[in-house]
Amino acid sequence: MNAPLAAKDFATDQEVRWCPGCGDYAILKAVLKALADVGANPDKTAFVSGIGCSSRFPYYVNTYGFHTIHGRAPAVATGLKLAKPDIDVWLVTGDGDGLSIGGNHLMHVLRRNVNMQIMLFNNEVYGLTKGQYSPTSRPGMRSPSSPKGSVDAPLNPCAFALGANAKFIARGVDTDAKNLVEVLKAAHEFKGASFVEIFQNCIVYNPDVYADFTAKKVADDHQLHVEHGKPLVFAGGKKGLKFNPKTFGLEVVNVGEGGVPESELLVHDETNLTLANLLVHMPHPEFPMVMGVIYRQPTPSFDEAFWKAHPTGGKRTGKVADALRRASVWTKK
Repeated sequence: MNAPLAAKDFATDQEVRWCPGCGDYAILKAVLKALADVGANPDKTAFVSGIGCSSRFPYYVNTYGFHTIHGRAPAVATGLKLAKPDIDVWLVTGDGDGLSIGGNHLMHVLRRNVNMQIMLFNNEVYGLTKGQYSPTSRPGMRSPSSPKGSVDAPLNPCAFALGANAKFIARGVDTDAKNLVEVLKAAHEFKGASFVEIFQNCIVYNPDVYADFTAKKVADDHQLHVEHGKPLVFAGGKKGLKFNPKTFGLEVVNVGEGGVPESELLVHDETNLTLANLLVHMPHPEFPMVMGVIYRQPTPSFDEAFWKAHPTGGKRTGKVADALRRASVWTKK
């Protein structure tokens, strides 16, 4: 019996080339660790990417890989999963590649619930093409394409995924390897399209954009790590979230002495779609940034349903010539 593979066994011999300080280095290490922890088989694993800094990923993971075209990675990954159902597919994209030119493709792979792990690196900028604003960039962001400041309304990736009827939504951050690895393992365990937004720092074109909730001195007070069945607390248990029936929304409250008892706080239910929507729409910094598995609703995957409807296993049952000569009329049997 072969010894279990370690994280280093999933690394290739290629020189990893991102800008010094780029958050992608940390994400790569987290992915390699997650692959080792879940016992992944390199011969049965594939990474599919589009275009962008994040899309260099397939070169650095010792598995099969496809570096595809801009925004079309979800379509290629879907084709791969249908053609080779036994392949464990990881899709790597960014806020520009996945939500701009690839938004339509990403939407459909989510609504179809194709069995794959989708990692969307969100640094709120087009890093590869020298700093243009992206669909997630904040109003006022200055860039080569918006020297007077962007006036675009930013897109919320997790809200987009929920709107596309995704069944698994989670968040992680490049600087928190421990929690990111656990989120990736949960995504891998899910049988369907698991969407993971990863906050990632672009050291060159959008540095420290997430420092207000990722910097060590403020992270505890501004991040809420959710866990199914546990109260929604943060800041070392001193603060929490409570439902306000008057506003039909959430509110931050103090917990314990001088505040409300923990029993009055909301308890995280990752199967509750309404709660998931409330959590991903919380404005920051008035509310903490939610991390971890936000929504998980097991549902039969698209590829599972597809092969159930095609019991021949994709084997040809007729001749191509006969199909071409057949009249263009469809009759119900």
